[in-house]
Amino acid sequence: MLESENDILKRVRKIEIKTRGLSDEIFAGKYHAAFRGRGMSFSEVREYRPGDDVRDIDWNVTARSRAPHVKVYEEERELTMMLLVDVSGSRLFGSGERLKKNIQTEIAAVLAFSAAQNNDKVGCILFSDRIEKFIPPKKGRSHILAIIRELIGFRPVSPRTSLSEALRFLTNVSKKRCTAFLVSDFLSPDSERTELEHALKIARGKHDLVGIRVVDPRERELPDAGILSLEDAETGRQVWLDTSSARVREHYARRWEERDARIASLLKHNRIDTAEVSTDGDYVTELIKLFRQR
Repeated sequence: MLESENDILKRVRKIEIKTRGLSDEIFAGKYHAAFRGRGMSFSEVREYRPGDDVRDIDWNVTARSRAPHVKVYEEERELTMMLLVDVSGSRLFGSGERLKKNIQTEIAAVLAFSAAQNNDKVGCILFSDRIEKFIPPKKGRSHILAIIRELIGFRPVSPRTSLSEALRFLTNVSKKRCTAFLVSDFLSPDSERTELEHALKIARGKHDLVGIRVVDPRERELPDAGILSLEDAETGRQVWLDTSSARVREHYARRWEERDARIASLLKHNRIDTAEVSTDGDYVTELIKLFRQR
């Protein structure tokens, strides 16, 4: 059942009240400490002094002047946050009261309001296996509410996922360094693994990339509920499983653990800070933990 315009606006307002309060009271200071100062802009060139980082040497100026010179950087007064939000079919799954989509929307709202508290611009990329919508970075409450409205009511063209497509678009569209949050369940096809690793490496080299992984308990293990019909939300593939069989449940759990380990290894290898949030858990605790580890 599709939500009416009035229903969507009511939900936008409800999410604003909840997440803006969290942002004001809890996250604003932690966001500032964790992400401000990450964006640096070139200021000037001066002569090398003992103790300067040799990586900052400007070799062109050094060659011309025949004396070592270094580039001096200063913190950018205005940073940009980009929210890369997965809108593929799997976000509509939830075994409890909340769907993954609901958690993604609230997390994105908290992050956006935290950035706004620091006078930063916020942009948003909604993606499936293609770029579904790009909202260019801007400031202001009305802009953030427009992003939240899209996260609630947006209907993607495709149900599938391509994380690498989203990362490539980020690299191409954001010329200046930004803080980018990739909000997804990270359930991309195994066939994309090499492509994804390449895209992560490039995006991580250019931007401050952070992963927010949203999962559901039933993705980890099956209940003992007899014979069930399961459907892949992204491919439409259906299978029947006898969940009363301990062997079936163990095989399912093992397959998830293997996939989970591959995702964790990929993110760790590319030095990407990551928080994992469950639909039955407290995302506030996980976000605070993420901010503190930075």
